[in-house]
Amino acid sequence: MSRIGKNPITVPAGVTVDIKEGVVTVKGKLGELSQEFSDVTITMEDGVITFDRPSDHKDHRAKHGLYRALINNMVVGVSTGFTNELELVGVGYRASNQGQKLDLALGYSHNIVLEIADEVKVETISEKGKNPIVKLTSHDKQLLGQVTAKIRGFRKPEPYKGKGVKFVGEVLRRKAGKSA
Repeated sequence: MSRIGKNPITVPAGVTVDIKEGVVTVKGKLGELSQEFSDVTITMEDGVITFDRPSDHKDHRAKHGLYRALINNMVVGVSTGFTNELELVGVGYRASNQGQKLDLALGYSHNIVLEIADEVKVETISEKGKNPIVKLTSHDKQLLGQVTAKIRGFRKPEPYKGKGVKFVGEVLRRKAGKSA
């Protein structure tokens, strides 16, 4: 049995959930998201969403927990939203933004300019004596993760000095340098 799939989702006030013909649409104060589903029966009664599967087949068990997690992320996203913070560790690493354009200086011969989707709000924090921070906020967890991974992929943190783009609070596995 899927333990995640068995958990019901309580819908907070201000969020409307519409289930019809294989599509779930969730609307809230931060936006609107929709997700297609199959092989799972989704029902909503008195502000509680429950999930049932037709059999114990492997595909049905997998989708049972998957759709529950996806729809829970949609409900949380449109009501409270998600935030990721990236820290730029390295000498001369800088970040700035003009609207939805993020300008990153990551030690390459050129700056990286990234046009970020309108659903993701970007904010850069640069304080003297501290590493620059890029703060990304969105109601869509999947899109936020893709944008965050794209930015982090420009310069992943290396294990010797820890330079690169890392999450705020992330603990890196460090290696000792060569012993002379």
